[in-house]
Amino acid sequence: MAGQGDAVYPAQYETEALLKDGSKLFLRPIKRDDVERWLDFISRLSHRTMYLRFYSVPKLAREDAVRFCSVDYNHAFAFVAEMLRDQRREIIAIGRYYRIPNKRSAEVAFVIEDAYQGKGIGTKLMEWLANVARDNGITTFEAAVLAQNREMMNVFKDYGFHVTSEYEDHAYRVTFPIARTKLVAKKEEERERVATVASMRSLLYPRSVAVIGASRDPSTIGQLLFRCIMQSGFSGVVYPVNPNAEAIMSVKSYPSVLDIPDSVDLALIAVPAPLVARVTDECGRKGVHSIVVISDGFKERGGEGVQREQELRDIALGHGMRIVGPNCMGVINTDLAINLNASFSQVYPPQGNVAFLSQSGALGLSILEYADNLNMGISTFVSVGNRADISPNDVLQYWEQDAATKVILLYLESFGNPRNFARIARRASAVKPIVAVKGGSSTAGSRAASSHTGALATPQIASDALFQQAGIIRVSTLEELFNVATLLSNQPVPRDRNVAIVTNGGGPGIIAADACEHHGLVLPELPPEVIDQLKPFVKRDIAFRNPLDLTAGATGEEFEGVLKILADDNSFDSVLTIFIPPTVVDPKGAEDAMRRVAPLFQRKKKPLLACFMGQRGFKTKLGTSGKFVPCYPFPEEAVSALAKATEYSEWLKRPKGAIPKIQGLKRERAQKLIESALTSSPQRPLWLSAGEIVVLLNCYGIRIAETLVAKTPAEAAAAASKLGFPVAVKLASSTIVHKTDVGGVVLDLISEKEVEGAFNDIKTRIAEIGRQREMEGVTVQHMVTGGTEVIVGVTQDPSFGPLIMFGVGGVYAELLKDVAVKLHPLTDVDAQELVSSIKMAKLFEGFRGAPPSDTQAIEDLLLRLSALVEDIPEIAELDLNPVKVMGQGEGYWVVDARIMVR
Repeated sequence: MAGQGDAVYPAQYETEALLKDGSKLFLRPIKRDDVERWLDFISRLSHRTMYLRFYSVPKLAREDAVRFCSVDYNHAFAFVAEMLRDQRREIIAIGRYYRIPNKRSAEVAFVIEDAYQGKGIGTKLMEWLANVARDNGITTFEAAVLAQNREMMNVFKDYGFHVTSEYEDHAYRVTFPIARTKLVAKKEEERERVATVASMRSLLYPRSVAVIGASRDPSTIGQLLFRCIMQSGFSGVVYPVNPNAEAIMSVKSYPSVLDIPDSVDLALIAVPAPLVARVTDECGRKGVHSIVVISDGFKERGGEGVQREQELRDIALGHGMRIVGPNCMGVINTDLAINLNASFSQVYPPQGNVAFLSQSGALGLSILEYADNLNMGISTFVSVGNRADISPNDVLQYWEQDAATKVILLYLESFGNPRNFARIARRASAVKPIVAVKGGSSTAGSRAASSHTGALATPQIASDALFQQAGIIRVSTLEELFNVATLLSNQPVPRDRNVAIVTNGGGPGIIAADACEHHGLVLPELPPEVIDQLKPFVKRDIAFRNPLDLTAGATGEEFEGVLKILADDNSFDSVLTIFIPPTVVDPKGAEDAMRRVAPLFQRKKKPLLACFMGQRGFKTKLGTSGKFVPCYPFPEEAVSALAKATEYSEWLKRPKGAIPKIQGLKRERAQKLIESALTSSPQRPLWLSAGEIVVLLNCYGIRIAETLVAKTPAEAAAAASKLGFPVAVKLASSTIVHKTDVGGVVLDLISEKEVEGAFNDIKTRIAEIGRQREMEGVTVQHMVTGGTEVIVGVTQDPSFGPLIMFGVGGVYAELLKDVAVKLHPLTDVDAQELVSSIKMAKLFEGFRGAPPSDTQAIEDLLLRLSALVEDIPEIAELDLNPVKVMGQGEGYWVVDARIMVR
C-alpha cells in the first residue's frame, strides 16, 4: 500500500459539501496525523456498520490506523468528512480508493458513522473521489458490496454511472466507468439543487427564531430586529436572547441560546463582532439549522475582520449550519403561512410574486421602501452581505423552483463563482425572468493588459457576456429594474417585436415611436381589416396609422373598443396605450377601460402597457384579481421596459446550442509543446516563440499563413525565397505588442534585397527607441491579400475564467472597440452569435461590391480556439490579429499571433 512519504498534501481538494437535508460539512483529503481521529471514528461505528464495511467486526489496532491514513494522493487517496463535536473536529465518514496494479481501475470503499447515514454523505464522497481519480488517470471504479448493504448499492446505482455487477458468495462485485457523462452531470446538478432548496427552506420557513442581541434599548439594531419580527406576525415562536434582560417587549429572554428549552431553527445574530464566533458555536451546539449574522466588522473592514469571518465560516461549517451575512440586513418571507420579517427593515412589503436579492444592506432597505411605494408585492427578500456562505447561487436555485416567485431581481456588486452563477442563472432564466443591476461596472477597474484581447475584454464586457449567455435582463439603474419588474410580474412576455401604440395625443405617440425605433421595436401599419373594425368605434375623422392617435376627445369606451380589436389581431405582439388627461374627458374612463380589457390581454398572452402622463396620484398598475396593467409616467420608460422583455423573449426562443466534438486535434502534441516551453524557461508569464505558435495552432487545425522565423538578414532572404514573393517581414518579439507602432512591419516585399533591407530597417528602428534587446529576429510570411480583417482572442479573467473575443481587427482594433465576448466553453450557437453581434457584422455580407465573407470558417475557428483553451489551461492571453476572412468557401488566414502561457 502506498504511503504518504514525500507526497504533498493536495489542499486544492478541500471542499464544502451540501447534504440533501440542507446541512453542510467539510471534506478534505486524509492526513498521516489523522490516526487518533481515525481510531476514534472507528470506535463509534456500530457492529452492523463495521460488518458491512469490513465483512467482519475486526479489532483494528494503531498500525491499521497508520496504514489507512497513509496515502500517496495518487494511487491511493482518501477523503474524510468532518463535523464539530464538543468543540473538536471529528471524522464522521471516510471514502477511499486504491488503484489496482497495472490497470486504470481502482477499488473504492466508504464508511459513514451511523448517526450520519442517510444524509447523502456517501454520494458526496463518491463525487469527489471520482473527480480526483479522473485527475489521476483512473477511468473505472470497482467495489465489493455485501448483498445486505442495500444503501451502498443504491449509492452506486443512483449516481448516474453505468453500473454492472456480478453476484458471488453473498456479495456483489460492482464495476462502473467514472467518466462525467451528461447523465452524471445532470444527476450531480439535481442533487445540488435539492440540497440547496432544502437548506434555503430551513432559512425561510423556520418554526422558531432566536434573536441573539435583542435589546430593550430602542436605539439598537437588536431591539429593531426583535420588534420587526414580532410586528410582522411571524407564525412561529420567537426567543429573545440577552444575558442582561429578563424580558424584552414582554417576552421572556434567555441568557444564551443554549438556555432556550425548545429547539431553534433560525438564529439572528446582532452582537459585537468579537462575540460572534462564540455565539455561533453555541448555536451549533444547540442544533440551530441556519444563522443570519447582522453584525458588521468582518471582511468588509479588512485586517482582523477577514480572520473573524474565516473563523465564523469554520465554526458554522463544523456544525453543518448555513450562514447569511455577515454584515447584512436579514431575510423576509411574506408567505401568509410564515410572515417572517427577519430583518431590521421597518417596511414589511405586501405579499407578491417578485423576489429580491441585494448584496448591499443599505440599498436593500431603500429598495424595500421604494417597492412598497410602488405597491409591488415581494415573495421573499434576501440580503447576502459578505456572502460568507449563502450566495446568489444558492438563492437563485431556491427561487428557480419557488411557486410563489414569478420574477427575480438582483442587485450585485461582484460574483462569487461566475461560472457556477452562469450555469445556475441560465437554468433559472429558462423558467422565470431574472432582472439584474450590476454595481461596480465603471471602467476604473479595467485591467492593465499586455494584449489586444486583454485590453478590449474589460470586466464590464465580461459581465455583459455572462448576463447575455445566461439570459439575465441587465439594466443600468434601479428605476429601470423596477420598470421591467412591474411589466414582467403582471404581463406575459411578448411573442415578438411588433408594437401597436394607442394615444389621445400626437406628441406622446411620436415620442413613443422614436423610443421604439431606438430599441429595435417595430411599428407595423394597421392592416386594412383592422381599420375596418376600428372605424365604428371612432366617430371623429382621424388617420388610421400606427401610432393610432384617437385625439383629445377620445372616451374610455373608444379606448376599450380599440384595445379589444388590437388584442384579437395577430399583427401586434404588444400594445402600449398613452393617455394625457384633457380638460373635457374624465381620465377615469380610460383607467376603467384598461381594467376591463386586462383579462382579455392575459388570455391572449399579449402584453398591455399604459402610460398616464401628467396625472396627480400616479398609479403604478391598474386592474383587479391579478389581471394588472403596468402604468408608467412617461412613454420612454414603458418602451424601454418592453424592449428588455422582448429581448428576454428572444433569448427563450434561442437554440441552446451544443459544444461540438472536433475531430483530428493533436492534443497530446500540443500539451507536450506547452510543457516543454514552460520547462525550458523560468520566465512567468512566458510568451511563446513564433515557431511554437505555428506548431500549436496547427495542432488544432487553425490556419496560419505560412511563416518562417529568421535571426539574420540572410536567413530572412532565404525564407522569403522559399515561401515565394511577395512577403511580409515582421518584428519577432515577445514583449512588443504593437509592432506597427514601432515600425516593425514591412509589407509587399518582392525581392531578397528588399527583405534584407527590411530586416535591417526594423533592427535600426528598434535600436533607436532603446529596445534592441527585445528583438528576437523577424518572421517572414507569405503575403495574404484581400479579405476582411478581424481579431480573435482569449484572455483569462480572474473572476470569469477564459473569455473568447471576436471583433473588427487590424491596427484599429483598440480604437474601434467593436468586439463581442463570450464565456468559455463556446457552443455552436455562441460562435454564430459572436460573429453576428458586432456592429460591423454587415461587412461579412458583402459591402459595396465586396464578396460575402466565409463566416462559417470563422465560426469553426472560434470553436477550435475554445477547444484549445479547454485542453491547454496554461494559456493566459492569446491574440490572433489580424485574421483575414476570405470570400465564401475560401476560409481565413491568421496573419499574426501572440500567445502567453503561465
